[in-house]
Amino acid sequence: MTPGTQFFGRQRVGANSPRLHHDAIFLIASITKPIVAMGAMLLVERGQLALNDRVADYLPEFGKQGKYGTTIRNLLTHTSGLPDMLTNNVELRQAHASLADFVNQTCAIAPDFPPGRSVQYQSMGFAVLAAIIEQISGQSCAEFLRQEFFLPLGMKETRLGAPDDWFEGTPPVADRIAEIRVPVDQMEATDWNWNSRYWRQLGAPWGGLLTTPADLGQFAQLMLNGGRVGDRQLLSTATVGASVTNQLATMKDVPEEDRRFRPWGFGWRMQWANHANTFGDLVSSSTYGHWGATGTVLWIDPERQSFVLILSTQPLDPNGAPFQRLSNAIVASFD
Repeated sequence: MTPGTQFFGRQRVGANSPRLHHDAIFLIASITKPIVAMGAMLLVERGQLALNDRVADYLPEFGKQGKYGTTIRNLLTHTSGLPDMLTNNVELRQAHASLADFVNQTCAIAPDFPPGRSVQYQSMGFAVLAAIIEQISGQSCAEFLRQEFFLPLGMKETRLGAPDDWFEGTPPVADRIAEIRVPVDQMEATDWNWNSRYWRQLGAPWGGLLTTPADLGQFAQLMLNGGRVGDRQLLSTATVGASVTNQLATMKDVPEEDRRFRPWGFGWRMQWANHANTFGDLVSSSTYGHWGATGTVLWIDPERQSFVLILSTQPLDPNGAPFQRLSNAIVASFD
C-alpha cells in the first residue's frame, strides 16, 4: 500500500469557517477503546494482570450487585453486562463529573446480565479498565498510555484528555481541534458536549482520545508490525495476536450468533461481514478495527498489510453505509 493523507472540509461547522488545517486534531471517540485495551494487555504480558482475574481483586467496591465474578476478560470483550452509558450519564456530564465519579457509579450498579452470558457494548467497562490500569501502574491511564505508547511512537500530538497548556498561547493548540457537528441532544449542551473544554479535557477512556491522522497511523502501524517499532518491541507478537483473534469463540455461554458473526478481540472489533456495520465488502476476513461516534473509523487488514483511517466530524450514520462505500473504494484503489 502507498501511504497517503487527504484533508477535506472545514475546521469549524460554520459555512464560512477556515479550511481544515493540515495539522488538525480529531476527537476519535470509541477508537480510544482498543488503545486502552492494549494498555491493559501490556500489563498482562508483564505478568501484572491476568485475563481471568476478577475486577474486584483490584477494585473491591466493584464486586457488588452480582458483579463479583466479572473478569478482566469480560471488560475487554464486552461480555461484562455493564451498560454502554450510565442512566444518569447526562446529569454527570452536566455536573462536569470526574472519571472517578463515572467509575464509582459503575461500581454501584447491577449488570444487565451475568458476566460471560451475552455480549453488550459497554463503554463503562473501559472506564473500569482504566481505573485498574491506574491501580496497577500508579499512573493515570492517560499518562500510562503516553509513556508506554505515544512517546515511543512519536505520537507527539496525541492525548487522552487535552492538557491545560493546549488552551494557552497564541494561537492555542486547542484551536486545531476540529469542531464536531454534534447530534441534536448535545446542541444546547455547550459546556459538556463533544466540543466543550470539559469533554476535551476529561480524557474518557471509552472515547476521549485526541489525535492527528499521522499520529494514529503510527499506532495502526505498530499493530501491523506485531507490536514492533524500529528496534523496540513495545508489545509482544503474542499479545498482538491474541488481541486481534475472536475471543468470543471459546465463551460457551455467549450466544452462538455473537460468537460466529459479531466477534470481538480484546478491545478490537473483528470484521462483521454479515452485518450492517461491516468495515466494508472488500476487506479480508482477518480485518479488525473500531468505529467512533464522532464520525471516525480505523480498520487494519493484516492480509493486505494495510490500514485505513477515516477521521471526520460528521457523527456516524446509524448503519455506517457511507463509510462502507468509501472503504470499498479505498480498498479497490490499492490494486
